[in-house]
Amino acid sequence: MPAKSARPRSSLSSRSSRNSRVARRTRTADVDLADRLHSAAIHLLRRLRREDDASGLPAPQLSALSVVVFGGPITLGKLAEAEQVRPPTITRVVVALEAAELVKRDVDADDRRVARIVATAKGTKLLIEGRRRRVAVLTASIERLPRAERKHLEAALPILEKVIRA
Repeated sequence: MPAKSARPRSSLSSRSSRNSRVARRTRTADVDLADRLHSAAIHLLRRLRREDDASGLPAPQLSALSVVVFGGPITLGKLAEAEQVRPPTITRVVVALEAAELVKRDVDADDRRVARIVATAKGTKLLIEGRRRRVAVLTASIERLPRAERKHLEAALPILEKVIRA
């Protein structure tokens, strides 16, 4: 009887080893996929960033303005958090945006210590025009793709959005 019990152990060991190899190959494929996605995202952002030059604003100001325009009124602290910078840094950015009349501070009527940063019509227009330019560049690129590739890209978007939110 000991011989029979040895055989399943060998089979289990072999199966476990096979599963381990499959898991390593899957992990390697996932790392390769993540690396390609990372590279594609960076190249896409660099390409679109060229369109931002037309705004005349540095990237940190455009980024903060985007949060204000698309995220609504926001406190300096929340804006610093969203931009992943320290409060003194975001204060300098907001001061520059205020000087350009792209944002203004609205003091809270109930608590005068709280001010929210709000986009002006000029700031909103500047950002919407920039987004229109970036979308136009992407549209032109997408239109050059064969129909089947456009369908694949469209099908992949929900997956990419899920990856972003994970």
